Amino acid sequence: MKHLFLIFLMNLLHQYAGKSLRRDGSSLKSFEDIKNEIAGYTDIAKAIIDLAVHGKAQNRSYERLAVFADTIGPRLSGSKNLEAAIKYMFSALQKDGLENVHLEPVKVPHWERGEEFAVMLEPRNHSIAILGLGNSIATPPEGITAEVIVVASFDELRQRTQEAKGKIVVYNQPFISYGETVQYRLQGAVEAARVGAVASLIRSIASFSIH
Repeated sequence: MKHLFLIFLMNLLHQYAGKSLRRDGSSLKSFEDIKNEIAGYTDIAKAIIDLAVHGKAQNRSYERLAVFADTIGPRLSGSKNLEAAIKYMFSALQKDGLENVHLEPVKVPHWERGEEFAVMLEPRNHSIAILGLGNSIATPPEGITAEVIVVASFDELRQRTQEAKGKIVVYNQPFISYGETVQYRLQGAVEAARVGAVASLIRSIASFSIH
């Protein structure tokens, strides 16, 4: 990994070698200037690597990740958990002896989870365990009641546009890989809205389910 990074870095720098590029009227640094600047951080980079791999910071990342996951929990923007995580890292970095550790105010989107449930009405009454995705738009107070259309892909949804209007789209997508299948989580509601659906549900983005 280190060799690949160095090759990529030197390759990137080579693209700018000998070029006199300007932006906003100011000259960019020459290739030699950039190379010398990078070389000037060699000792600092080595000290950081040694601290993380061989020094007192060895395994520290895993320990702090465990604190985040097991003690603090989910850290949605604007949540109390995120504030707790920020304060934890602020204190931890100060104890590590880092310089200029400080907090800054920032505006972030804030979403709070409300009450959520789904009930199948036909062919029999059955409660369904669901979890709303972060930043989901709330339903009206009375909820949404509609027929369901089940599709296995976005392509099938588009082919059944007329049938999907006014219905709840249920994506029964096969798991291919996380990177490919997660698109149903990211774009499922958008694609459903485009064909006139009133809501959408997706399966868990995983290769298997505990249910």
